[in-house]
Amino acid sequence: MKNRFLRLNDELRMIRAAGRNDKLKRLFLSFIILNSSFIIQSCGVYSFTGTTLSPNIKTVTVNNFVLATAGGPANLPLTFNEKLKEYYQRYTNLKVVPANGDMVLEGNITGYDLLAVAPTAQDQAGVNRLQITVLTRFYNNKDESKNFEQAFSFYQDFPQGQTLSQNESRLVPKILDQIVLDIFNKTAADW
Repeated sequence: MKNRFLRLNDELRMIRAAGRNDKLKRLFLSFIILNSSFIIQSCGVYSFTGTTLSPNIKTVTVNNFVLATAGGPANLPLTFNEKLKEYYQRYTNLKVVPANGDMVLEGNITGYDLLAVAPTAQDQAGVNRLQITVLTRFYNNKDESKNFEQAFSFYQDFPQGQTLSQNESRLVPKILDQIVLDIFNKTAADW
């Protein structure tokens, strides 16, 4: 009889402990849900791609950037335009339209420069630098306070003993990728 009483007492303690655990679990779950809702509300306009675009912006137009400098490959403006359009298509929900977009990008490739850097004791450049500059005009037709005109520039270095033609096909895509990223960050991520 005593063993039976001890067994019942142990079972009763286990039931009470399980009830407390359930209450703690429910309290913890409620806490998580409540905090998550506050965090989501406080973030405002946010996407997991890093953009801070207003939800009423649905389209982007990339007008043809033109080559306004001597030098550079003939297909440089076309390559740049396509990279820019592709980036917006890939990393936003915006539709790229040929005209009258909610956001409009246009401009000129104003610099394609080969510079000598890192001078050596023999008055030669130890390293050559290819630098590309793009003047960009941005129009936000939903919020004109975000409009800007800005030059974006980036470069890549290559060894002095090599020519530009040996390195151009490797360097130009890297430079354009960085300039596209900088333009995207300024227009869509508000950085």
